Amino acid sequence: MGVFVFLPLVLPLTAWPVARLAEGRLHPRTATRLLTAVAVVMAVCSTLCLALLMVVGTAQLPGNPLPDAWSDPEVRAAVPRDEIAGRAAIPALGVVAVLCGRTLHRHRRVTRLARRALTGVPGREVAVLPDPTPYAYALPGRIVVTTALLEGLAPGERRALFAHERAHVGARHHRCLLAVHLAARANPFLRPLRTAVAFTAERWADEAAARAVGDRRTVARAIGRAALLSRGTPAPTLAALAATGPVPRRVAALLGPAPSAGGWPSAFTGAGLAVWGAAAGTVVSAMSSANSAVTLFLVLRTATPL
Repeated sequence: MGVFVFLPLVLPLTAWPVARLAEGRLHPRTATRLLTAVAVVMAVCSTLCLALLMVVGTAQLPGNPLPDAWSDPEVRAAVPRDEIAGRAAIPALGVVAVLCGRTLHRHRRVTRLARRALTGVPGREVAVLPDPTPYAYALPGRIVVTTALLEGLAPGERRALFAHERAHVGARHHRCLLAVHLAARANPFLRPLRTAVAFTAERWADEAAARAVGDRRTVARAIGRAALLSRGTPAPTLAALAATGPVPRRVAALLGPAPSAGGWPSAFTGAGLAVWGAAAGTVVSAMSSANSAVTLFLVLRTATPL
């Protein structure tokens, strides 16, 4: 395997430039999908390489249930510094498993509690709660908004609010947010992509609301007023109108021209170089992890007696 087994652990660094530039240089829809795909692929590759290193490290431990041949010198020779890397991968993979498990458990618990709180509330698509605290958020398949927030918005701003939340539900932004959150848990180098996707998903919903309402300034006013009125949701939730994403930047983007929904930026621009750099890093990460997995499989197969 050589150094190829370590490359996917650090190649997420190649995605940092696109995480920074995609927010303002790409259409929010394109940026969200691109960054989510890059984060998921790189997280899977780095986790796979940790698992391969753990196999080598576990085979060296006394009393392990693995075949004795897996700790032979030719197997350990496949990994540079196998004594350190192999054993360090064991707790590292354990931490990744615990963090991802906690994230999934928290996501399911929050969704379950939110749905339970809506039991008996009328409205299949939109649930209006008689709550004096102004807030709104989107659950998978349902929009939740309080009367306090609706009373603080003008009619046009209410339409913008509902259009924004419908965009979250229709595009299933909760899946993108969960995917990049898990990816960041699997590899800390992917945290900038998680932050970027949280913003681009909000911008995607903002632009969808602007098209539905037909007035970008109305959507900008709705975002600003909702941010001033809202004091936070009663529990951690999924994508919300003013709960995630820097509000001033979103408002400023809506006060400017609509982003172009065209293709990829030119490779001779900063954004284009960042996109191609992230794409190259993703491809190399996938090839390195695949090469490491195949190599270790062949080495273990050769070392294991029939």
